Amino acid sequence: MFDTSHHPISLLIVDRDKLVCHGFRTLIMSDSDFQVVGEANNGAEALILLEREKPEVVLLELDFGEESGLEIMQDLLNASDEVSVLILTHERDAEVHRKAMTLGASGVMQKDADLTMLLKAIRKVHAGEIWYDRSKLGSVLRDMVRNVNLKKEDPTTMKVATLTPREREVIALISKGLKNREIGGRLFISETTVRHHLTSIFDKLEISNRLELIIFALSSGLATLPENLTSERNDNARVALHSSLHLRRAV
Repeated sequence: MFDTSHHPISLLIVDRDKLVCHGFRTLIMSDSDFQVVGEANNGAEALILLEREKPEVVLLELDFGEESGLEIMQDLLNASDEVSVLILTHERDAEVHRKAMTLGASGVMQKDADLTMLLKAIRKVHAGEIWYDRSKLGSVLRDMVRNVNLKKEDPTTMKVATLTPREREVIALISKGLKNREIGGRLFISETTVRHHLTSIFDKLEISNRLELIIFALSSGLATLPENLTSERNDNARVALHSSLHLRRAV
């Protein structure tokens, strides 16, 4: 029997569909072992509620249209070392599931699972266990071991592997000489969001400014040199190229 003598498990539900959030809340709150402390319909709301309510488990849908559920998950995990994320999705692509687990999800289950199975999964991930289809878990573990071994062999690869798809897009645009406002326009995000991505990128790559970022991007293959290096916009790229070549000669 699950021990709830201290307090119910606190949950945050993150789904772009408000009706789905309300539905899950109603179902889950029918059991006194659980307490839904918030519902979010996008990544920004989820981060605010995570900080304010400090849920122990997040139920997260992967499909957010233009916003990536995997990016939201990584933002949540970066913001809290204590939260566990259980993916609830209609997505049946095993590769997507494996990627979610590799990036830090504690479990993946289909949205059409019955309530008993859902509550069991929540209890498991809250207890620090993994919830995943046993027939697919083996391949996930092999991928994770392979990634760990690769990271041990190559520190640069280790850093690059921590980047989200959106962060890679930001790096590519910075390497082309674009400013934050222009990057935001290209990616349909705000300048503030661009700055947040940059803060995360600098932290993950252990660098401190845009020039170092361009040098890292060029040397690691995250970006390529712009074809036209004569325009003022590509000053940073030219400087990065010269710096990179100089560093290689020195070595």
